Amino acid sequence: MPLSRLDHVNIITSNLDEMVSWYTDVLGMVDGERPPFPFPGAWLYAGDDALVHLVGSASERKSIEPKIEHFAISASGLSEFVARLEDRGIEFGLNTVPDFPVVQVNVFDCDGNHIHVDFPIAELDEELAKRLRG
Repeated sequence: MPLSRLDHVNIITSNLDEMVSWYTDVLGMVDGERPPFPFPGAWLYAGDDALVHLVGSASERKSIEPKIEHFAISASGLSEFVARLEDRGIEFGLNTVPDFPVVQVNVFDCDGNHIHVDFPIAELDEELAKRLRG
């Protein structure tokens, strides 16, 4: 059985509306179609794919202690994304991956989940390259 790709990430949140707003505003995802589950939630789409599934909870479920440090999404439009983060006052980290043609923008959603958005190194302009060099 060969695996092909990660389908989605499921996140439990007590801040459903705020999380939907963050993912749609900051990452440009679309709040889209979701099966009629008997609990609150949202499916957030990038194109035709529901990449982030949010599950609303009245309180944070302390019994779940995930070991995931982050999840990553590939994208294009590095300069526009950095400008979007800066316009919204969102802190982020910028780095390259050694020996791989990738630039990572590291952000945290409003619940504190670590996400890095990966861009092709060819999108790294001189201004952003200066930031990497410090």
